[in-house]
Amino acid sequence: MDTAFPAALGGAARKAVRAIEERTPADRDRAIDGLRALALLAVPTGHWLLGGFTRDADGALHNASPLTSLSFLAPASWVLQMLGIFFLVGGYASALSFRRAMARGESAGGWLRGRLVRLGRPVLGVTAVWATLAPLLYGLGVPEATLRTGATLVIQPLWFVGVYAVITALTPYCLRAARWTGAWAAAPLAAAVASVDLLRYGPAAPDMPSWLSLVNLLPGWMFAYQLGVCWGERRLGRRAAWALLLGGAALFAVLLLWFGYPASMVGVPGQDRTNSHPPSLLVLALAAAQSGAAILLRDRLARLLRRPALWAPVVLVNLSAMTILCWHQTALLSAAVPASFLSPVPGLTVAPDTLGWLLARIAWLPVFAAALLVIARTTRRFEAPWTGVTRVRRALAAVLAAGFAAFALGLA
Repeated sequence: MDTAFPAALGGAARKAVRAIEERTPADRDRAIDGLRALALLAVPTGHWLLGGFTRDADGALHNASPLTSLSFLAPASWVLQMLGIFFLVGGYASALSFRRAMARGESAGGWLRGRLVRLGRPVLGVTAVWATLAPLLYGLGVPEATLRTGATLVIQPLWFVGVYAVITALTPYCLRAARWTGAWAAAPLAAAVASVDLLRYGPAAPDMPSWLSLVNLLPGWMFAYQLGVCWGERRLGRRAAWALLLGGAALFAVLLLWFGYPASMVGVPGQDRTNSHPPSLLVLALAAAQSGAAILLRDRLARLLRRPALWAPVVLVNLSAMTILCWHQTALLSAAVPASFLSPVPGLTVAPDTLGWLLARIAWLPVFAAALLVIARTTRRFEAPWTGVTRVRRALAAVLAAGFAAFALGLA
């Protein structure tokens, strides 16, 4: 067997690993990057594993959840729901970035504009591309129902970017709260979520308006971000981390066993309660436990990532963070949409209601990952500054993005 190609590939990989290691500043906080990469990878893994399709008589795809029939998968959502870690790390990084920007003499507005532009470019890119792609697919015979299903999946993760942008804008206030009260700054946010949960799930629930749950959207996700800001300001130490870990785990168990919260951290069709959209107190309990564990394991993780072979993938994931978030559902659809024209394909277009579907879907995960890598080679450019792009083209991209959003939300 010719071993020249594998040897050359291995040599190139080792060279890339060495280059990444050499370019990493000595003071780089590898643990924070490692936590961010872990939280990022949990997003596509969770969506790919816990999201399925059914195929109707006309060959159109419709969203379906394996959790409807395979309820034993619910604990997997406890592991894969890592947005608490993402917001924790985001708060930590924002605290450090804001402090450094102020030390350089930058304005708070300038710092915020830079952060928001970096978040917005990839979102504008994926929605504009899909606005162009949808009519082409329809012309090739893809049913409108399939396109609406795909549009829903593509735009579904992007709510996170909007919430994250709003919370990022509140960073100066989070910093003040952290400096005044330390880790206790997150307590009012948890209390607000608990109060709303009591109203919408307690004795007065029948009299509550349907929009009440939306009140939890900002404090629910800001909770872990505020903890991250406190961590970055060195106002959250190991004692508080142990309290978060043990207290969060205990609250999680109590809410799950005695207060009737759904076991799944993601929405399940047919259930009248959901934990994540918007976040319930159970989500905050999980975020507290995860945050405490992350803080306690920070030094150990930093030592582990001193190994160049482990550090290199972390760097690559972080360099493509928004690309992964924006395009991972497109990778799934790149396999599912062509399969919808064939006979029912296990793990793709067969109803996700058997153990066989689960095994088949696990086998598909490397295919989705490979598709994402291929897509990212082209789409990652949306994360870089749009130098040379005229205002007319930017305006056109914004119009296309707005049209696609309207289509995905059922407004068009």
